[in-house]
Amino acid sequence: MQHDVPLREAVRAIFDACYPSDDWSPIRFEEAERFGTVHYRQAVEAALRARASFTAAHGAQLELI
Repeated sequence: MQHDVPLREAVRAIFDACYPSDDWSPIRFEEAERFGTVHYRQAVEAALRARASFTAAHGAQLELI
């Protein structure tokens, strides 16, 4: 994921929006990424679905910024 910077940024944005405090996720994004927690995997899935949705809607790959 670290080689796809726009996708990683989208994952982080989703992670931060869905898990805004320690009540929702017991660890920060960097740790969740390193350990591959369920919270991180859910954010990755959401980012991949969003990218696919944008691609299908516009017929071309779009950058997530």
